[in-house]
Amino acid sequence: MMEVRSRCFPSALCLLLLLASAVSAQDPEQKARSGGRSPQDGECHFYAGGQVYPGEATRVPVSDHSLHLSKAKISKPAPYFEGTAVINGEFKELKLADYKGKYLVFFFYPLDFTFVCPTEIIAFGDRIEEFRAINTEVVACSVDSQFTHLAWINTPRKQGGLGPMKIPLLSDLTHQISKDYGVYLEDQGHTLRGLFIIDDKGVLRQITMNDLPVGRSVDETLRLVQAFQYTDKHGEVCPAGWKPGSETGSMCAISTVNLSRVVDFLEPLKSMELLTGPPLWLSLQQIIPDPAGKLKYFDKQH
Repeated sequence: MMEVRSRCFPSALCLLLLLASAVSAQDPEQKARSGGRSPQDGECHFYAGGQVYPGEATRVPVSDHSLHLSKAKISKPAPYFEGTAVINGEFKELKLADYKGKYLVFFFYPLDFTFVCPTEIIAFGDRIEEFRAINTEVVACSVDSQFTHLAWINTPRKQGGLGPMKIPLLSDLTHQISKDYGVYLEDQGHTLRGLFIIDDKGVLRQITMNDLPVGRSVDETLRLVQAFQYTDKHGEVCPAGWKPGSETGSMCAISTVNLSRVVDFLEPLKSMELLTGPPLWLSLQQIIPDPAGKLKYFDKQH
């Protein structure tokens, strides 16, 4: 009897190990869907960035949208566009050339009848007069048809619609505009949240690109337009967080303020005969504006 039990024990142990492996093993298809995470981790994974509709069973990874292949380049002419838009409840043809002589905020959103998108469009629409006060227009664009745009506008806000809109909604049904601006997601059929500031000469000045779950700031967009317009007019630079009425600066002004520090630094070197001859001052004057003539005066003293 003892001999029989001793023979059965290894077999029973192997059987238990196999059962444990089977219970802990994850179905390959389920594992692929969850990215190798546990169900608890999967909840976080499923609801991470890249969603248009909340509560989707799985997260579709955001594809490579090939921004580096985009025609939209900072400081270069903005990619041309034209198409049918809904303007004041009517279908009208809209093109980039219509905004010549004005600044344009041109932004893309994924889809009509979603959740984050109406908050952005309504926010920009409700404050359009602030943009127009500084010679700026705002246009929203998605891959939906003009008919879907109109249906969304005709739906009351309490029912998930936009209600009457003060800004155009442009249709990009062929996806050409979205691709030109580098925001189209090939494997999802819609766009990222891209925003482009185009100046009054048709030159692209700023690009903002958001992942799908997070909307954009009207306040920040307005501030950026004001800052670019200020630099256009005055030729000065605007530091971080600049707002109208704040201090600005120029390369000349910044260098002049620090010029006395440069002279103070060079004084002991001159006395130690480490620096000699006019070429030093000529070099400095080429890279440091010297409207007060401090470098020239310092040179004469030595």
